[in-house]
Amino acid sequence: MDTEAIHEELDKRAAEVADQVVAWRHHLHQHPELSNREVNTARLVADQLRALALDEVRTGIAGHGVVGVLRGGAPGERVVALRADMDALPVRDACGADFASAVVDADYPGGPFPVSHACGHDCHTAALLGAATVLAGVRDRLPGTVLFVFQPAEEGPPVTEQGGARAMVEAGAFDDPVPTMAFGLHVTPHPKGYVGYRVGNQYGASTLVRIVVTGKQTHGSTPWEGVDPMPAVGAVLTGIGQLYRQVSAFDPVTVSIGHVEDVGRFNIVGQTVTLWGTVRCAVESDMARVQQRLTTLAEHSAAAFGATATVEYLQPVPPVHNSGPWVEAGLPTFRRVVGPERVVETGATLGYDDVSELVGRFGGLYVMLGVQDATLDASGRPGPVPGGRGLVTNHNPHFYADDGTLVTGVRLHAHVAYDHLAGALVPSDAA
Repeated sequence: MDTEAIHEELDKRAAEVADQVVAWRHHLHQHPELSNREVNTARLVADQLRALALDEVRTGIAGHGVVGVLRGGAPGERVVALRADMDALPVRDACGADFASAVVDADYPGGPFPVSHACGHDCHTAALLGAATVLAGVRDRLPGTVLFVFQPAEEGPPVTEQGGARAMVEAGAFDDPVPTMAFGLHVTPHPKGYVGYRVGNQYGASTLVRIVVTGKQTHGSTPWEGVDPMPAVGAVLTGIGQLYRQVSAFDPVTVSIGHVEDVGRFNIVGQTVTLWGTVRCAVESDMARVQQRLTTLAEHSAAAFGATATVEYLQPVPPVHNSGPWVEAGLPTFRRVVGPERVVETGATLGYDDVSELVGRFGGLYVMLGVQDATLDASGRPGPVPGGRGLVTNHNPHFYADDGTLVTGVRLHAHVAYDHLAGALVPSDAA
């Protein structure tokens, strides 16, 4: 069978599994699980992969990670790792669909939390299950090996736990066989069926930050007998807004505090206040400088009010970097799958995704798949289609994804896998 024929076969099989992919997505959306708690999601994935009679289905990797191994029947040494993340978010579901989540996790650290797939990982998991079905159907014609990687804890595990892509790497998930390419996609509020790519950093570098400001507890009627940590916290929060002026204005950075915990009461000056936040840098080399300045700000602000501060940086994630040669190699595949007019270059973002641990180690690509009622303006920025469901960003309770675009995700995975194994999707410096 020639290359054109195998591509047509992949598309035919993708169309045949499209309804099942939508059903998987609806089930996963209705039964979301938080990071490092993807027990039932992993079970569903493993059961479906076993039903395909893959060569191996490895489970329990770095928590609830699953890797399916499909060895092709045609000669070839390349190995492509197709990755999907499985975890949901502590965000309520207001998408309005009849398969919306009503799940509440009462036992998760810091909870109880409402749980939803407000980032779209249900779409990623369902699409990759569809691609596994498609590729298993043509295994005799695959010139190499495909790894179907279902990753837990992409959103970050509880701070007392390990998890995510780096943990899968450290657990040996990619030791045998070693990938020659990693590929993944992320659903996003772009026009339905569009593929967005970027040469360079698709996503920024990230780290979680915990700042603990400690004073001395006392009664609210006698503040002079203690040390109130609140004024120091206020100074830290105010000072964070000026950190951007201390690094190059040409490379964006953000420091955002998303959660504040204290141990006080309306009439008690508490001893500690804990700030939880995130640091994002468009250029990874800026991260150390921002961390140093944030630490100095917290420690000195606390000292000015007679308190102390400790700063910890946790769960670092490197940027997702698409190199020029890999993008050049991948564009023909993307354009064949969705049409040249639907493959567009996107701007940078300070979002993060720990697929960077795989792309950075093994080479490869990470792209955006548009799933919303959107259109692009003259500058390439997405906007809502009149009369549509609007433009809703990931992590928003109202985030939605169009079911009809999921088959495009299946086709992207399948075509990328075959083209890489066949030697068509390989950067020129590695061909």
